[in-house]
Amino acid sequence: MRGVIYDGKQVRVADDLEVREPGPGEVLVAVSAAGLCHSDLSVLDGTIPFPVPVVLGHEGAGVVEAVGAGVGHVVPGDHVALSTLANCGTCADCDRGRPTMCRQAIGRPGRPFSRDGRPVYQFAANSAFAERTVVKAVQAVRIPKDIPMPSAALIGCGVLTGLGAVLNRARVDRGDSVLVIGTGGIGLNVLQGARIAGALRIVAVDANPEKEALARRFGATDFLTSVEEVKGVLPTGADHAFECVGRVELIRAAIDLLDRRGQAVLLGVPPATAEASFKVSSLFLDKAVLGCRYGSSRPQRDIALYAELYRQGRLLLDELVTGTYPVEDFEKARADAEAGRVARGVLTF
Repeated sequence: MRGVIYDGKQVRVADDLEVREPGPGEVLVAVSAAGLCHSDLSVLDGTIPFPVPVVLGHEGAGVVEAVGAGVGHVVPGDHVALSTLANCGTCADCDRGRPTMCRQAIGRPGRPFSRDGRPVYQFAANSAFAERTVVKAVQAVRIPKDIPMPSAALIGCGVLTGLGAVLNRARVDRGDSVLVIGTGGIGLNVLQGARIAGALRIVAVDANPEKEALARRFGATDFLTSVEEVKGVLPTGADHAFECVGRVELIRAAIDLLDRRGQAVLLGVPPATAEASFKVSSLFLDKAVLGCRYGSSRPQRDIALYAELYRQGRLLLDELVTGTYPVEDFEKARADAEAGRVARGVLTF
């Protein structure tokens, strides 16, 4: 079968990839569509260290082909969106409803794939850039069959992260002011999360002025091309500032642009050794800096919720898909994503 494999030096679309059958508590999914997220690109440029060879992709949707023993919530033929959260479901954090903090779901890459008889790693417990993948049952969330697969694919990462950061981590409230730095796939979902939450002023910042129309479509009330312009729109600062780029100078800007009791939420991914600085005194008015893993999500609950919001017309998904590519055109999809020509490119099988 086909899959996008990175060997540490180059990335290629292979057609001789194999995946094992699902074991107990696992699901085999035929992937229909997969979004190309900057986290995948960050593996290629070394920002996210990961063992190789690895099948990339972590934002996908498809059809259940087979289930292992003990799996009852999905059956063959079900449409599912895939999450990256292979949490155990039994530890103290899972029991408290904090599956993103499950230690069994962090830093334990499996190798369900093989090529030429040699094992191949799975990225983010998912590897959606393959025609078939095996995931833990908890990662496969049934969705209505009327949701187009390219749109459904985006729920499992970009939507969970962006909306979750707003609704679960920051808990944006009605009437709040929100600053979103970076309007890529994550930033657009932060914008629509703020809109859904009832934020009154939603300020988007992106250096590319061509992104204004889409940002406003997703919920921005104001669009700026520089963080230096924010004070002119929010003179006292923002209640919530979301950094969605992963640059330390923008992290500093997010903190500096907070109002009293404001909070900065960090979503962009800088290099693993990057350090950011800020004035300690700037936090004394009850300000906070928050990390956020995967939107502090509970995927079995949140994916179903977001799917229904989409069906009601309140959550935008189709508009995120601004480029679709057969998996063989991975390099073109990669080039378009790196150049910022697409909000989210989607590979199809």
